[in-house]
Amino acid sequence: MKKLLAPLFMMFFLSCMTCFAQGEIPPHIKEHITYPVLDFHPWVGVMPVDNPKMPYDPSLEYKVAIDLYGSLKDSTEIHSTFLEVARTYNLNIANGVPADKIKIAAVIHGGLIQAILNESEYESKYSTENPNLAAIKALEEVGVKFYVCGQSMGFYNMKASQITPMVNMAVSAKTTFITLDQMGYSYLNVSED
Repeated sequence: MKKLLAPLFMMFFLSCMTCFAQGEIPPHIKEHITYPVLDFHPWVGVMPVDNPKMPYDPSLEYKVAIDLYGSLKDSTEIHSTFLEVARTYNLNIANGVPADKIKIAAVIHGGLIQAILNESEYESKYSTENPNLAAIKALEEVGVKFYVCGQSMGFYNMKASQITPMVNMAVSAKTTFITLDQMGYSYLNVSED
């Protein structure tokens, strides 16, 4: 039963965040939300928590492998998965984790590879600038490493020259997650579909 509750809670949490993801922040949140480091979008902020029971542990290195997949539903907005990567970083900072103890690897695969097209490719395909590139740049500046699944690139008939150079080519998402797991990274899925 306990094994079932955690995934159900996570699905509920992500669905709530998806409802809010690109909309206006309700007043009760706007009054309290903070932005410890990243503030490129209203929904990358975090809510303060008094006396948390899982505080920062200085003996740990906070290593997270974040799974990013899905489809590009609105080409004019930052995809919600990139917002969740930023929130993950901000949440760790808010918990007292020093920046040098946070290691985040974001692995992009499936249809979400459309979100990492370079500016000219994105503009050609969607007739607008790529809003995800500013988010990726801000995340890269705080140390987030991005990887794209080479298998997804092949299946979608895309070449490395079509994507932003801020994202590193990997053999596959699967091998990247296996490698990151062996390196001590915890897996976190923030995708909604």
